Amino acid sequence: MALRSLRQLSVAFLFTGTLWAATDPFAGTWKLNPAKSKLIDQMKVEAAGTNTYTFHLSATNPETIVADGTDQPGIFGTTLAVTVLGHNQWRVVRKKDGRMLISAIWDLSADGNTLTDNFTGYRADGTTTNLLYVYARTAGTSGFAGTWESISEQVHSVYEIQVQPYDDNGLSFITPAQKMTKSIKFDGNDYAAQGPNLPAGYVTSGRRLGDRAVELTDKIDGKLLDTQQVEVSSDGKTLTISTHIPGQAKPNIQVFDRS
Repeated sequence: MALRSLRQLSVAFLFTGTLWAATDPFAGTWKLNPAKSKLIDQMKVEAAGTNTYTFHLSATNPETIVADGTDQPGIFGTTLAVTVLGHNQWRVVRKKDGRMLISAIWDLSADGNTLTDNFTGYRADGTTTNLLYVYARTAGTSGFAGTWESISEQVHSVYEIQVQPYDDNGLSFITPAQKMTKSIKFDGNDYAAQGPNLPAGYVTSGRRLGDRAVELTDKIDGKLLDTQQVEVSSDGKTLTISTHIPGQAKPNIQVFDRS
């Protein structure tokens, strides 16, 4: 589950003229196409004592949690709770300021080699998104402790993003359901992102790779969260976001169709 919700987590927009808004290939509303997307996730769980585990759900940001169902301090100002529902089933819940961000049921196969994550994310507008991840064990021998890599995913809900011109030569990337806006200029400087579910210190910088491609870098308190290549197809009908996460060999690929 990692910090998917944080990667997917609107302020006033600054427009710089109708001509650029009409001709910039990024400008518009884009809807996720699950059939064309490929979401990769990797995570690691280590035994750390009696009923205690260290979760590596966000690259280099470990969280050590007692699996007793209580909300405990997690990364980036969130809490994490792990409840043992049965020998092969856990409930994992992340909150921010007492508000639910993620609720997931983890089921371990009888042979201990497959983990199924039924993952629900809670958006800022009150709607939810559901994904079903299946992981294969790549390290470890038994129980939930081990290293896991997703081998399939089912996206049961979609969302839209909006892209608008910002200031002289920047762009605003808006996710209405999360009430999140990332407005940046392509000058390499960090710009604070806005959104109720975002942790403090979340910033984005960017650079243009070409007329139809940009690169975005997300950080929290100066620590790299991810790097995204955003590209519009030559016919202007498809926007693809390739997200590279530290410690993860393969990128997440999200494909959006122009609405």
